[in-house]
Amino acid sequence: MAPAGTLDRTISDAENTEELPGRTVRTEGQPPVEDVSVNGAYDGIGSVHAFLEEVYRQSSLDGTGLGLLATVHYGQRYDNAFWDGTQMVFGDGDGEIFTGFTPSVSVIAHELAHGLMQYSSDLLYEGQSGALNESFSDVLGALVDQYAQGQTAEQASWLIGSEIFGEGVQADGLRSMAAPGTAYDDPRLGRDPQPAHMDDYVETQADYGGVHLNSGIPNKAFHLAAMALGGHSWERAGQVWFDVVTGETLPRDADFAGFAEATVLAAGERFDEAVATAIRDAWEQVGVLAARS
Repeated sequence: MAPAGTLDRTISDAENTEELPGRTVRTEGQPPVEDVSVNGAYDGIGSVHAFLEEVYRQSSLDGTGLGLLATVHYGQRYDNAFWDGTQMVFGDGDGEIFTGFTPSVSVIAHELAHGLMQYSSDLLYEGQSGALNESFSDVLGALVDQYAQGQTAEQASWLIGSEIFGEGVQADGLRSMAAPGTAYDDPRLGRDPQPAHMDDYVETQADYGGVHLNSGIPNKAFHLAAMALGGHSWERAGQVWFDVVTGETLPRDADFAGFAEATVLAAGERFDEAVATAIRDAWEQVGVLAARS
């Protein structure tokens, strides 16, 4: 393991097989190669590492300089990117709907956030705790993207994966944190099914209890909190979410209400009552916490 504070990337090429990790093609400090997917993975992972270290003073995903591994060109026309418990894996997409996942910093940060979650709260990947797991990944994806571009909450698109779609696909992104349920509406993809309020919470046995669907509710709560607080989202709202996830008090089976209360408490402890109130108001607006009389 690399010493704390050291960035240590290794990018491999699966050469369109599903054998991991594949052939090593670029390691830390080596110059760019001809393969744009390799360079995109290398640079995107570097952006996530820089964000964690510069903003939250955390070295890599585990806080102690964990080496960051990634494999590109996984499978044939593979329409996904994922964290497999030890490394990042990127497919190339089908070339029509998805054109590749390495150009999107928000996608890379989203998947690496699953690794960060694994080394911290490790929320169970089912039901509301699973939706919170997915939502935190979107939060980190948005924050890293905004940090890399120097954007405020008001300037940001709040889209996850806006760069991965082929020409003519009617999609702004994979998800919209500002307006869950509006990210895409395409004959091939269908219509974005995410709810933005507990009134529309999806009860399903599919997708581990709808973890990719119901994550729209805490996503919207974070967006509302960040917009209410203004400025850079990572400074207050993001710091609070990071504190909760990397703290040692959140139960693995936390539900939306429990997580919401934890963020309100963490906001008061780190900042002040005004920040705590803004965050509580955000959770009330999406129906997770009851409105105060």
